[in-house]
Amino acid sequence: MKQKKKTRRQNFFKGIMFLLPSIILFSLFLFYPMIKTFYLSFFLTDMAGTPTVFVGLDNYIQLYTSDIFRKSFISTFLFVLYIVPSSIIIALFLAVLANEKLKGVGLFRTMYSSTMGISVAAGSIFWMYLFNPSMGLLNEALGVIGIDSIGWLTDPDWALIAISLTTIWMNIGFTFLILLGGLQSIDQSLYENANIEGAGYFRKLFQITVPMLSPTLFFVLVVTIINAFQTFGQIDILTKGGPQYETNLIVYSIYREAFVNRQFGPASAQAVVLFVIILIMTAIQFKFAERKVHYQ
Repeated sequence: MKQKKKTRRQNFFKGIMFLLPSIILFSLFLFYPMIKTFYLSFFLTDMAGTPTVFVGLDNYIQLYTSDIFRKSFISTFLFVLYIVPSSIIIALFLAVLANEKLKGVGLFRTMYSSTMGISVAAGSIFWMYLFNPSMGLLNEALGVIGIDSIGWLTDPDWALIAISLTTIWMNIGFTFLILLGGLQSIDQSLYENANIEGAGYFRKLFQITVPMLSPTLFFVLVVTIINAFQTFGQIDILTKGGPQYETNLIVYSIYREAFVNRQFGPASAQAVVLFVIILIMTAIQFKFAERKVHYQ
């Protein structure tokens, strides 16, 4: 009995030693910043971010009563609603096409996944030229069919849509590759049996492909939603949160409050709120969406 306890203790300490590098890294770059952010959310700070006055829940109450934060909250959810279904549907469509055994399909796979190799800055600059009100390709195309030019990045009605289009384009490469990998892992004997039974293309798609791909789709859904809530780069480059705060998503609002206004307390409160939103959204997905997942 004593020998078993000694062996168990030794195995425990061995496991801790193997995990120690990861524990240290997570503590330095994840747990400490998280705890520090939660702590700062109850204070006002000086320009250097040092806590000066304890204000309790006042920072959170101000968020609740702030029209700007309320607009950021609504814009963030609209943004997520725009890009998540669109990114997944388009990437799934491209992945199904690229999974067909056709001559030269490798070229299309490279094209569809190419956005993965483009940085957010380069992609944003590319779309900035497309959105240019006077010489942008999009407005020139609209002019050809007789539609007036649109102020993609300056019109409050279109700015969030423009950012969403940019983000969808940037996300497609990653989502496409993950879905294509999922498609290629499906057992081909299922399709062979379906062919013997005379099943058509769409019947195989909805009764074999989508159910077998459901674990990959679930993973993509969770990751895409989290990434959508954390979108920052293209907003900073293209709109700076404008016009009229229409693209001032919560992440950009946190950045502006902390590093432009130097108000680290209210910014920390916003960060905590964003963390809770992402946590709740992820929990909802695991609670309800995972029920539809079919694991082989």
